[in-house]
Amino acid sequence: MRTAFLLIFSAFGIPHPSFSAQPNVLIIQTDEHNFRTLGCYRKLLPTDQAFIWGEGVKVDTPHIDSIAERGAICTRYYATSPVCTPSRAALMTGMYPQNTGSISNDLPMLDSMETFAAVLGNSGYATGYATGYAGKWHLDGAAKPGWATERHFGWQDNRYMFNRGHWKKLGDDANGPKVAATDKKGNPNYEVAGADDKSFATDFLADRAIEFVTKKRDTPFCYMVSFPDPHGPNTVRAPYDTMFDPAVFKQPKTALEKGDQLPSFATIMKDRFVARQMALYFGMVKCVDDNIGRILAALKEAGQLDHTIILFTSGHGDMCGEHGRYNKGIPCEGSARIPFVIAAPGIIRPGTIIHEALGTVDFKPTLLSLLGLETKAPIQGRNAAALLKSGQAPAGWVDQAFVRISGWVATFTQRHKLILSPSDDPALFDLDSDPFEMKNLFHDPAQRDLVRTLAKGLGGYFTTSNEPHAESPAVKADLAWCLSYSADYKAPPREKAKRGKVERDE
Repeated sequence: MRTAFLLIFSAFGIPHPSFSAQPNVLIIQTDEHNFRTLGCYRKLLPTDQAFIWGEGVKVDTPHIDSIAERGAICTRYYATSPVCTPSRAALMTGMYPQNTGSISNDLPMLDSMETFAAVLGNSGYATGYATGYAGKWHLDGAAKPGWATERHFGWQDNRYMFNRGHWKKLGDDANGPKVAATDKKGNPNYEVAGADDKSFATDFLADRAIEFVTKKRDTPFCYMVSFPDPHGPNTVRAPYDTMFDPAVFKQPKTALEKGDQLPSFATIMKDRFVARQMALYFGMVKCVDDNIGRILAALKEAGQLDHTIILFTSGHGDMCGEHGRYNKGIPCEGSARIPFVIAAPGIIRPGTIIHEALGTVDFKPTLLSLLGLETKAPIQGRNAAALLKSGQAPAGWVDQAFVRISGWVATFTQRHKLILSPSDDPALFDLDSDPFEMKNLFHDPAQRDLVRTLAKGLGGYFTTSNEPHAESPAVKADLAWCLSYSADYKAPPREKAKRGKVERDE
């Protein structure tokens, strides 16, 4: 037994190793989280990239930062599909969203999908992992809120899992958990009035996580808490609602400049920057970080902090005013790039920085490898465990992550991204020279060899991933030109863009 094993070390006064038995796993996920709001990311960025909302305008996140300091931070981690449902499906299964049943929001994940929780629960170590989940799930179709879904997908304790919604006030009674804010007809709503440090959704879910991870048991646990914030609506309980002064927030510069040959997804949408909304967004981030601090403190008090792999990430990003845009669904960094930090004492060296491009589809195979577990289920993501443990790309590693959504498909590296679309012009960005994605280099003759190299990887992804865009005549034509040695590009006919639907996430 794991506990007995640790007691042997204690009885003889021997310092136990960091992981003397199979480690616990704690996964903390936020929703629609801009990576620039985290101190651990800002410290790695030049000033102009770290403080896009004004000089010195920031929210301190010491507890999330502490996870990175104790382990690794991935600077180029991407939502495999930067909207909620498909991103979560990729993370859970290691499969590209188009193969999970959840290719877009509100489509239920296929019964046949194996999650990493199912593997851990049946791992054969003692009686397997005790698994639990609290918070937003968004993989069971249209149910809203949809508490404790009938399909558990390996999450043994899913009492506090809800399928959809960005509820601000939650409660619990003899009938189970509930949304504690309702209208006159008793229908749940997103109102925050009266929420406190017990009922506000972030606090409520953190309490459930603390209850689970501090419960005494003889087997390791795997717990995932999925906070619905800082996704809109941008509201938060006191004192976080007045913690940040709207007057100091400035509109990001990318919303004020035209750019060079930008496709429609990167062109300025409209001038709709609302400083008050950003102040509240920062408040939500601060509330999340404070509650993560409570969870970490509880783990430490229980003697489990150094026996737990802790991962922090998000479902997708939020443009937060860059290019005059909000929310997600586009391949720009604010939308697609997400935080990913991991602490694994004894496995990953503190202070590790990973720059290679990774995605949520890589989560499951990487976690299983870190735990020494295997599965016979198909996996399309890459195992990045060696990368995390050594801090260096292993031999044969190809620095390309593939990201897709209904309107486009892309390949990202730590420096470049190539985007093709049925309805939009191709785009190539160099994030080293152009971190704000203001200059499309696709038509630059000097980039012809780079385009060809990136396109080869994208073509390989098309042949193995069941990618729907591979059948688009416009994408086919663009990919063929990219792979050719032709110098003269001729744009193919485009499909009419479908606007709006993909960005809604309630």
